[in-house]
Amino acid sequence: DVQLQASGGGLVQPGGSLRLSCAVSGVTFDDYMIAWFRQAPGKERGGVSCITGGTRRTFYPVSVKGRFTISSDNAKNTVYLQMHGLKPDDTAVYYCAAARTSYSCSIYSPDYEYWGPGTLVTVSS
Repeated sequence: DVQLQASGGGLVQPGGSLRLSCAVSGVTFDDYMIAWFRQAPGKERGGVSCITGGTRRTFYPVSVKGRFTISSDNAKNTVYLQMHGLKPDDTAVYYCAAARTSYSCSIYSPDYEYWGPGTLVTVSS
């Protein structure tokens, strides 16, 4: 039974930092890709980063590149999203998701089979 649990959301001021965690169970971590998505009220869900469990290849869209960093602790089956320079536009519910992969990762949500409940990130003064 594959389960993902995101945590670490909260209220942060503009320009601040936050680290999200995604604990993954029920998978062979090296065979999976893990991604972070977010969805703001009234907007479509979009990907913000991904990582392959085995090779740790990563990908970021332009909107967060240089501000967000995804990493993994394979011993703990946990993926992190370190966010710096947060902006009000980063306010959203953040979700982590998992799917099998053989080489690279994707931030296209239909590619993902398993999803966890989200964690709310609010960037506001």
